[in-house]
Amino acid sequence: MDTEASLGSLPYVPGTGRPVPEAEPEVVERWRSGGGELVELLSQVRERFGGIAAFRLGPAPTVLVTDPQAVQHVLARHPGRYVKRSHRARVLIGDGVLAATGEAWKRQRRLLQSQFTGTGMRRYEQRITEAARTAAGRWGGYARTGQTFDVGQEMRRFALDAIWRSLTGYPLDDGTERELAAVAAVATALPTLPADVTDAQDAVAADLARIDAVARHAIEAARSGAAGPDGPGLLHVLTDAAAERPEYTDRLIRDELVTLLVAGHETTATTLTWLYLLLDQHPAAREQALAAGGEGSAQRRQAIQALVHETLRLYPSAWILPRHATEDDTLAGYAVEAGTDILICPYLTHRDPELWSDPEHFDPRRFIIPDGRPAHPGAYFPFGMGPRACLGLQFALRESTVLLEYLLPVYTLAFCSTPTKAVYGITVRPDGPTPATLVPPLT
Repeated sequence: MDTEASLGSLPYVPGTGRPVPEAEPEVVERWRSGGGELVELLSQVRERFGGIAAFRLGPAPTVLVTDPQAVQHVLARHPGRYVKRSHRARVLIGDGVLAATGEAWKRQRRLLQSQFTGTGMRRYEQRITEAARTAAGRWGGYARTGQTFDVGQEMRRFALDAIWRSLTGYPLDDGTERELAAVAAVATALPTLPADVTDAQDAVAADLARIDAVARHAIEAARSGAAGPDGPGLLHVLTDAAAERPEYTDRLIRDELVTLLVAGHETTATTLTWLYLLLDQHPAAREQALAAGGEGSAQRRQAIQALVHETLRLYPSAWILPRHATEDDTLAGYAVEAGTDILICPYLTHRDPELWSDPEHFDPRRFIIPDGRPAHPGAYFPFGMGPRACLGLQFALRESTVLLEYLLPVYTLAFCSTPTKAVYGITVRPDGPTPATLVPPLT
């Protein structure tokens, strides 16, 4: 995104609505001179002008949308008027479903949709459980030895194991894990890469080569008919599709594989890391979740899911969702002209004091008690909304819940140090390592 900002008037379309309120030059200039995060500018604009406000990022008018009704209008009710033009992760995920548009996106989405709902999700339950058991075994070793480990790295290891088992049927081995560290390296570098695609690819060429080598080996294994100990994986669905659909070339299969790796582990790992950092500040929330019911009970599972949802409220998986208006429209009574860039910001909607009481406070009970959260669907959407909502929503929630069911009752973390702020890239992640030790379990 071009962050060279200058003030300009949002074009007014006569007869379709009133002009969107605009940020004064001083608001934009203070942000520019301060060199802060984009979220700081968006937060100032929202605070001064409410849920729909205009400013400029580069030559095109931009409208920030945080109002729940307007969010639903853009993402769910009229996705054809507000389209996704490109994705900043394209250098990594290519033409995978996350970056695809138009008819190509519809075909790719249709193929993958069934794998992440209902019967499809049940295929991966055991694989998620085995990944959680493996992680719990490692934590048992850390507790016995007093070893210091990085919580963020540990969560990435678990989430990568869960998605790798689901994709290939094989547990994650040490060699594959080392090579796939390149995925996180490229994802972290994306906000700082050159705008030119070729230059960006050159800047991370070595990491992309490592990723491509792992993908090529996995695709060849799936195409040969080899199935891991857990049986065929999602990758087999893609290679089987190639037999009937010529668009599923090796390159597109690679792009879908990498997309699923990125979406299937980075967001979950970040959410779990934030959750443990929040529990470090609010230890009573852990005790309340465990006291909600016995092991395996629906009450405890609901309470653990509330921990996850409250973490996602504060640190949504998709913190910002860019769209582009393809035609003139009236949005919540305001005129939006074709060509306008739209920024939907779940991060700000989730922290709006007009929607959430004490929004900066971590309170999982919001997702348990009656009327604890806003009723409007546009007030809480950590995975997006509408036809382009994240495919892996149920997968991510399930793997987070299963892991916490294994870890929370047994282990308490003691952080050696904690990050002081967040970094707003593809995800909202902690700025720095998260070293910790485990308090030995009670025997």
